[in-house]
Amino acid sequence: MSRVGKSPIKIPAGVKINVQGKIVQAEGPKGKLSCTVHERIAIEKDGDTLTLTRSSDSKTDKALHGTSRAVLSNVVIGVSKGWTKELEIRGVGYRGEQKGKSVNLLLGFSHPIVYNPPAGITVKVDGNVKLIVEGADRQQVGQVAATLRGFKPPEPYKGKGVRYANEQVIQKEVKKT
Repeated sequence: MSRVGKSPIKIPAGVKINVQGKIVQAEGPKGKLSCTVHERIAIEKDGDTLTLTRSSDSKTDKALHGTSRAVLSNVVIGVSKGWTKELEIRGVGYRGEQKGKSVNLLLGFSHPIVYNPPAGITVKVDGNVKLIVEGADRQQVGQVAATLRGFKPPEPYKGKGVRYANEQVIQKEVKKT
């Protein structure tokens, strides 16, 4: 069996799981999410645990087993605790400000960038230079963080731009003449 796939998923208190065929719906304090499991993977719910099993030992089934378990675990964690990503804005004059649900970013362009996050995702600005992306769906949180970083990725000479909180940017040496 897959090492990832064979470990059961614990359902925390306050999370309701509804299994209907291959569709798993999870509801918790952070919201509602649903996940479709591949037809070759079987789902069993016993009390407060979910167990996934595969039909054969083929290479494809092994890959689907581990992936399905990881995605389902992310859904359960998302509705119970939620997911966060932190970004930093670095550079002279670079900053962000909150306006309702939208975020205005001043990143050295001639115009401010106004970003409206999708439903279920919140973007908070802390101290004009820190962005915190929160939500229940891990994929969507990561995509919003990547979109915000994509507006002005860190450049290699001075390191100015938007970067992840733990990202290290290797700086190049200035060209010498």
